[in-house]
Amino acid sequence: MKSKIAALAFLTATSMAALAAGAPDEILKANKTAMGGVAWDSKATLKTEASYDGQGLKGITHSLSDLKDGRTISDFDLGPFKGAEGFDGTAPWERDSSGDISEKKGGDALVVAVNDAYRTSNKWWLADHGGASIEGKGEIADANGRYDVLIITPKGGKAFEAWFDVKTHLLAKIVEQRGSQKIITQISDYRPESGVQVPHKIVIDQGAGEKYLQTLMTTKVEFLGPQPASAYAKPVFAINDFGIEGGASSATMPIKIINNHIYGEAKVNGKGPYTFIFDTGGRNIITPAVAKEIGLKVEGSLPGQGAGEGVMEGGFSNGLNLSVGKAFVKNQLAIVFPLDKLGDIEGIPMPGMVGYETFRRFVTRIDYGAETLTLIDPAKFDPKDAGTPIKFELNDHIPEVTGTFEGIPAKFDIDTGSRSEITITKGFSEQHGLRAKHPKGVDAVDGWGVGGPSTGYITRGAELTLGSVKVGPVVAGLSDQGKGAFSGNDFSGNVGGGVLKRFIVTFDYHNQVMYLKPRTDKIEDTGTYDRAGLWMNVGEGGYKVVAVTKGAPAEEAGLKAGDIIQSVDGKPVTGVRVGDLRKRLRNDKPGTVVIFGIKRGEATSEVKVTLRDLI
Repeated sequence: MKSKIAALAFLTATSMAALAAGAPDEILKANKTAMGGVAWDSKATLKTEASYDGQGLKGITHSLSDLKDGRTISDFDLGPFKGAEGFDGTAPWERDSSGDISEKKGGDALVVAVNDAYRTSNKWWLADHGGASIEGKGEIADANGRYDVLIITPKGGKAFEAWFDVKTHLLAKIVEQRGSQKIITQISDYRPESGVQVPHKIVIDQGAGEKYLQTLMTTKVEFLGPQPASAYAKPVFAINDFGIEGGASSATMPIKIINNHIYGEAKVNGKGPYTFIFDTGGRNIITPAVAKEIGLKVEGSLPGQGAGEGVMEGGFSNGLNLSVGKAFVKNQLAIVFPLDKLGDIEGIPMPGMVGYETFRRFVTRIDYGAETLTLIDPAKFDPKDAGTPIKFELNDHIPEVTGTFEGIPAKFDIDTGSRSEITITKGFSEQHGLRAKHPKGVDAVDGWGVGGPSTGYITRGAELTLGSVKVGPVVAGLSDQGKGAFSGNDFSGNVGGGVLKRFIVTFDYHNQVMYLKPRTDKIEDTGTYDRAGLWMNVGEGGYKVVAVTKGAPAEEAGLKAGDIIQSVDGKPVTGVRVGDLRKRLRNDKPGTVVIFGIKRGEATSEVKVTLRDLI
């Protein structure tokens, strides 16, 4: 009996000790002591240099950090990829490889910058924790050790996890959601520098796999006195790497609107023309085949994500000269991705994309009705007749506007590369219980992007507004994806070509304003949704069925994923673009019978699908 009481007393004491050690104030007090204690109080500015190794690139980074308020500025040279970034206490900014500088306040960029500033200035050591809310998550073990874990939400920031080693009390890991990505930052190799401990190794994991880990090894550390505000200010830079032939004020070119996507001709380094997709949700991109053809070296291993849950690997190339009609941009960094794999989605070869780096330099007007795209010299742009102005911020490189969905305040990315009317992010949909509010709908594949199929619950939204512009009812996809661009909660939804084509749309990136001018001509194919219930891509010998909606006419008729559609109503599909067939299945009246000639294995047959409304 006595031994049992002693054992119980030991266990109780151990549990109480663990509980005390796990209290947030005690954890943070122990951390400051382990880091050098009061010696940190006199430190004003930290200047570092580090080597970088990751995603197939190597290089050097430099940073300057204000240890009192967390303002930072850093630059990097990673071979083909160079740039800088900073936070002046008000707005985060970036400088790209061309020298172009832009503020990044969209998405969760500002709250993430606030988090970084909070950690840089160690405000969790203050008596009031710098106004943050802090709660303990308990002691957690992983393969490397045991950790006291705190959930910290800085004032003006967002919640993140801080993992402190229970033995050394040093910060070992930060876990933070940034956009749709869960970022895990491992911190180690602490060394004494001027009386305090400074980590010399940082490993960043974006969740794309070990191949894409990024490692920073500190090579120089210097503590400085207080620096002026100008040390962290956004630099001033005039872009002069673009223009229009003959000094013209604008250049207009024909485009094709296919399945709500924009296609037009472009030349790269004097070769072409190639048919590129024009995408405000994307970058200037070329395929590996085009890079090889024009003689550009591809470097790095970049994990690309977008619609869908998968990852597409790419790289970087310097020296891209892009001509769009009579407009041009020179000596650009190009992202190199195998976009040609996406050609099967629309049945159109996709050797490249015109994206942010081009739109950023001009004022861009898209007339969906006339099928023209006009690039305007920003110094000569007159907005008088452009339509209703709507301010936007940049969510990374994508224009983001405020608006409402069924009366709920929201932030929407504007994405000409999406065929949909609107895709609502999983986080926003769950937060507002949207699925329960819309009992009529279907679970389906509703798109295809860099990451593969985009899935969700498709229904009808009663009202969409963008800025002060009332769009009206829309077909809405409520994303259900756990990964990819629509899985997070840093923005509310993605507005695509299905909505934008109702307007003449003008983007002024210099002033961060989008103009919407309602079209007065007849607008086709709006408010419609697939009445067959299948998704198909180009396949060998026809169109391959990749998804069939449960309970939809296609399933009832016997179509299955893997079937090859060889003919429609007796005519070979070789004469019908897959996007046009999708358009027909959206717009033919309910009750229409469509006869598909299919091949399944070695057998062929005919399947009759009677169209009906699914939403």
